[in-house]
Amino acid sequence: MNLSVGIVGLPNVGKSTLFNALLKRRQAYVANFPFATIEPNIGVVPVPDQRLARLSEAVKESEGLDFLPPEVPATVEFLDIAGLIAGAHKGEGLGNKFLSHIREVNAICHVVRAFTDPDIIKEGSLDPQSDLDVVETELALADLQTLEKQKDPGNTPDKDLKKRWETVVKLKSALEKGTPARKVELSEEEKKFSKELSLLTSKPILVVLNSNEEDLREANKKELAFAKEIELHSSQVIVISAKIESELSALADTDQKNYLEDLGVKESGLERLITKAFATLGLITFLTAGEKEVRAWTIKNGMTAIEASGVIHTDFMQKFIKADIVDYADFIHLGWKRAREEGKVKSEGKEYIMKDGDVVEFKIGT
Repeated sequence: MNLSVGIVGLPNVGKSTLFNALLKRRQAYVANFPFATIEPNIGVVPVPDQRLARLSEAVKESEGLDFLPPEVPATVEFLDIAGLIAGAHKGEGLGNKFLSHIREVNAICHVVRAFTDPDIIKEGSLDPQSDLDVVETELALADLQTLEKQKDPGNTPDKDLKKRWETVVKLKSALEKGTPARKVELSEEEKKFSKELSLLTSKPILVVLNSNEEDLREANKKELAFAKEIELHSSQVIVISAKIESELSALADTDQKNYLEDLGVKESGLERLITKAFATLGLITFLTAGEKEVRAWTIKNGMTAIEASGVIHTDFMQKFIKADIVDYADFIHLGWKRAREEGKVKSEGKEYIMKDGDVVEFKIGT
């Protein structure tokens, strides 16, 4: 399952600096003027997962191998999208390109300026909440344009067309009152029609407060306060210093750990960003482990075993027999063979609801 996150915000708030840090290399062009990014830079970032190294060691030991199976982490695709200005919905600045690129992502990561640096031009940036409001307003205005293009089917006997139009009217009314589409309560049928409209404000969001170094020690406190201020869940707000993350990305792993300790923080901002992206999108990972590789697979929370098998290969769903599942902690100590011998492996059917960290071996027919 592909997870893509679009990094958006006003010009010069630190989007490309953050993107470069994510990729641990200077792929995006960083410059101190508006529209340094025109076409979106795209980077695939591995999801930090300490379980994989332990899985690899467990397979090596339990299978008597003389090598460690390679680790294949889950990934997130980040898009560094051009800076937006007021009027983007009318095509001002790079508005049309900006909006078209956002339509392609699963989630939107708003970067807002919370750092103080007189040498970096403030291109329309005032304060974090105002910066967020400008971008959200432009997305809402673009959505209203989309809804206004929809046609009233009139007195039609087609129930689907009627329900679709009712959904359009409901969403349009909410947006005109300042409520984004993602906050509108919809029935399952209405959700289906809403999805077809591809509204920008229907996408889940994260907000990155690009902050000063000294703010990192009180990151949790600042996240809670800002989340309350903008009426989001605290899991959707992340305090990061893009400048510090850029410096961290140039260091070896051990040096990164020491640097973080000196700053008084446990995890890098990027690790927390990816973790919160998973939480916001309702994602979990299951694990596979063998001589060929140990791997993390991304699925929606609530997926069944047969649906999860299809993430590995679509043919698996048609030929699914069962899923052998062992708890991660048991696998680390036992491996597949001993786990089976000690009755720690459960054979589950198609309807089993997958759990985060399940170690799985799917049995597939020919």
